[in-house]
Amino acid sequence: MSTSPDNDSAYHDLARVFSARRKDNSVLEIEILPPGLGPFLHDEHSIGITKKHLVKAFVTARQLFFRALNGPSNLHDDGSYDHKPKTPQSGSEIEKPRDTLLTPTEIILLFDCEHLTACNWRKRRLAALIQRHDSTDADHVRSETLTRELEAELSLMTTYLCSPLHRHTKSPTLWGHRLWVLTRLLRVRRRRLAQNTGEEEESNVELESTLEVLKNELHIVFRSGERHPRNYYAFTYIRQLREHLSGVGGDTRATTDLSRVSTFLARSILDSVLDWCLAHPSDISGWSLTLYLLESVHEEDVCTNSIDRVVRFALDVGWEGESLWTVVDLATKLVGAGELVRNQRSRPSWDMLVAPALSDTGAETGWKSWLGRARSTWAPDATAGNETCES
Repeated sequence: MSTSPDNDSAYHDLARVFSARRKDNSVLEIEILPPGLGPFLHDEHSIGITKKHLVKAFVTARQLFFRALNGPSNLHDDGSYDHKPKTPQSGSEIEKPRDTLLTPTEIILLFDCEHLTACNWRKRRLAALIQRHDSTDADHVRSETLTRELEAELSLMTTYLCSPLHRHTKSPTLWGHRLWVLTRLLRVRRRRLAQNTGEEEESNVELESTLEVLKNELHIVFRSGERHPRNYYAFTYIRQLREHLSGVGGDTRATTDLSRVSTFLARSILDSVLDWCLAHPSDISGWSLTLYLLESVHEEDVCTNSIDRVVRFALDVGWEGESLWTVVDLATKLVGAGELVRNQRSRPSWDMLVAPALSDTGAETGWKSWLGRARSTWAPDATAGNETCES
């Protein structure tokens, strides 16, 4: 079965871009264009393509991919062929043997981010490279090669997850694949670090690099969360990554050390997460991550100061959204209302909202009771403002 020349042309447009991307490991920004534009625009790292043109490229990519999978047994786990493949219609050589199925799977995932067959092929290819790396005494060159392959896969996932593509930013398949790739990359880096440094120096360097990785990934999650609000899968990814990084030492570390690392990582990103949430106060996924971090910190002062920031913001701007006040309600239960009012001198400035909670017998409970008490503090200000205007 052959494809039309138009389909091959659309495929080549994207194939050239993805092949060039792998050379410098760059991150692209891909956007679907309206029918009146295009069908294909390319300006450095910015790509615009119409849905119709993408469908044409997908048809050819899918045919190449499944023809290779169902063909002779010259397909290896690393995705290489004994010969160069040809497009169905033109018969022209399009890629080097190593890249035979890399480009088709990239185009397939661009069209359908939940295409498990294409995603799993890429995972099997990387797993085979890792297995060969682990089964031999890998030298520096082999380690660098494997590292480049894993980093290239990460940059591809960044392209998908941070581009203005409606489905990709919240794809559980892509976020799960990114976590799998990143954990393997970190393992390769740790092995290389252990060979080049002493135990004490390794621990310090590893903790610094771990924090840097977490902050970089958090930045990607923020970008994806801005592309698609309430991005549950993105913020779940950062939770899973933090839990993995908290146990990077495995069984070789004492439980107290693991707890210390876990608390340190949570504390290190809490302010950044809180800043993002205050800039996007209606995003419940971001607030859920904030609550998760507060539970992990186990420091009353940190929790109280964080709640203070949130309530001050809500009172200043008159925010009535459910997400923010739900987190306030749940976070104060972590700290404990009794702890907040025990010492009058250390009570936060918004404690006037907490005191009624101890004796509140109204019908409203939970976040609605907090919002109701906040409204009662706004009412006198509004009345005073009206009186000033009248005078």
